[in-house]
Amino acid sequence: MLTVIMECRDQEPELAQTLSVLVAGAVEGLVSDVIVLDHGSQDGSSMVADAAGCRFYQQWDMKDVLAKARGEWLLLVEPGARLGQGWVDEVAEYVALNGVPARFSESRTYRLPFYRRLTRSRPPLETGLLLPKRQALALVDSQTDLLQLARGQKARRLASEIIPSWVAREARR
Repeated sequence: MLTVIMECRDQEPELAQTLSVLVAGAVEGLVSDVIVLDHGSQDGSSMVADAAGCRFYQQWDMKDVLAKARGEWLLLVEPGARLGQGWVDEVAEYVALNGVPARFSESRTYRLPFYRRLTRSRPPLETGLLLPKRQALALVDSQTDLLQLARGQKARRLASEIIPSWVAREARR
């Protein structure tokens, strides 16, 4: 029903955090597969992905990757992002009733200070992106990456929150 796709580079701990949250979706039958697209990691990212049963690509053609995704919906997230409580039920209901992209709500607990939120540009995948596979296939070519796919997408806002990946990066410092 849902394929989760992430791109990473030397993000072993962040990848493990995100994968651990996805277990609930797999147990409920929502997450059918996870694809990790690697940009030359030198850490244990490939071992983490393999242990979690993910498909791990070091070289890929994005159109081919999307075509082979098992789910009819795609969830694009950054390694280190963690989906909040209740995400499984809300996403299952959303994909059953809607045909347009959606993003998670920004976590109210983990927020940047007000001024930093105003003055920075938000990364396209900071709040994830849920979109129909057919729509993604229509937008990509072989050179497209996840950021390009997510950029400019008009999306509805889900009530479920996401803890952005920058929280995991700052915790490592």
